[in-house]
Amino acid sequence: MVNWIWLGMIGLSVLFGAVNGRVQQVTEAAFSGAQTGVTVCFGLISILVFWMGLMKIAEASGIVRRLSLLMAPVVRWLFPDVPKDHPALGYILSNMSANLLGLGNAATPMGIRAMQELQKLNSNPAVATPAMCTLLALNTASITIVPTTLIAIRMNFGSAHPADIIGPTLLATAISTGAAILADRWYRRREKRGAPPVQPPSTAAPGRHAAGPPASF
Repeated sequence: MVNWIWLGMIGLSVLFGAVNGRVQQVTEAAFSGAQTGVTVCFGLISILVFWMGLMKIAEASGIVRRLSLLMAPVVRWLFPDVPKDHPALGYILSNMSANLLGLGNAATPMGIRAMQELQKLNSNPAVATPAMCTLLALNTASITIVPTTLIAIRMNFGSAHPADIIGPTLLATAISTGAAILADRWYRRREKRGAPPVQPPSTAAPGRHAAGPPASF
């Protein structure tokens, strides 16, 4: 769907440029935007490689494992319907750790794998489970200690103090994460209150149907 939206925007811009006689300006803007995108990407590569290298060192030294053990009780509280030793919890911890360091690109693959593992626990694949909704909310509003990607972008565009956003980013993401968790708890409680009561099994004799409407499958 997103690809079609982008294609429509590009097609409309070219069409309006042709109608107004500004095709050359549209072409120049396209090439200028492409050049800026490549320049920003090169700047991001350096800092992302640096932080991902540090993450690899932290993983080899056991820091990531200790961080995972420290965060494990919180993750189990946030995802009570996921079994304790399920692989999804490991991917969720990796996703949250990467988001803490502002490594959104590194967090995305782990988030996708976590969703795939949570889908295996889903009895109705057409409907997202509460755990999947919780993961999406936390991944979107994740608290960020070091906004690595944003610092790299600010450095690329010549900011005199690119790290000045650490404090405001930490405050903003802490508020957004708290709001996401409160909303998640509220919806979970509402779902439990609105869930239909579990019917006891029928005690009718074998070979005879219990009274009442037929069960629907």
